[in-house]
Amino acid sequence: MPTPRVKVCCIKTAEEAKLAIDLGASAVGLVSQMPSGPGPIPERLIAEIASAVPPSVGTFLLTSQTDADVIAAQQRRCGVNVLQIASYPPPGTLATLRKALPGVALVKVVHIQGEDSVAQAVESALGADALLLDSGNPSDALPTLGGTGRVHDWAISARIVSEVHIPVFLAGGLNAENVREAIETVHPFGVDLCSGVRTQGALDPIKLARFMEQVAAAA
Repeated sequence: MPTPRVKVCCIKTAEEAKLAIDLGASAVGLVSQMPSGPGPIPERLIAEIASAVPPSVGTFLLTSQTDADVIAAQQRRCGVNVLQIASYPPPGTLATLRKALPGVALVKVVHIQGEDSVAQAVESALGADALLLDSGNPSDALPTLGGTGRVHDWAISARIVSEVHIPVFLAGGLNAENVREAIETVHPFGVDLCSGVRTQGALDPIKLARFMEQVAAAA
């Protein structure tokens, strides 16, 4: 199988972005305001980092917003080339964003919570350029939309990969110790991680290099 793409999320500085890219990341995740979880940074810093990243690298803006106009305004302020919709917006939101933001890729997050997530993913795939399967819970009293460090049921993720016809990123508790098994089980287009390559909150080049080695070995 082709080597999966690697997206390093929760990037906090231009220096972290450069480190991730130098070690092989094809995308970086930039987290805007969230109801909970690690990694949010101000939009002015997101714009600064995105402008310093080579155009060939994906700059993913993680947003918890659900209104298409609000999300489009965020993208214009931040200058990213990918929108990662971490919540569950109303029907038609992605179609509105596609018209408003031609050339910006739309990635829909599906939080894997059980068998019902398969049908949800199939429906979400209809308007998206890619899916990202994570382990959050938008229904919590304080919604979790990513950065949980939790592994979900990879068997469900594997079913989703087999049933949709767009790229699928796998997220949720990945690290150098489990990513090879995850790839061999799910066969995702890409993998996404945050805490698994950090030490005391900072991107760790040794952990990321080991992670990249395991991704290559799985392929």
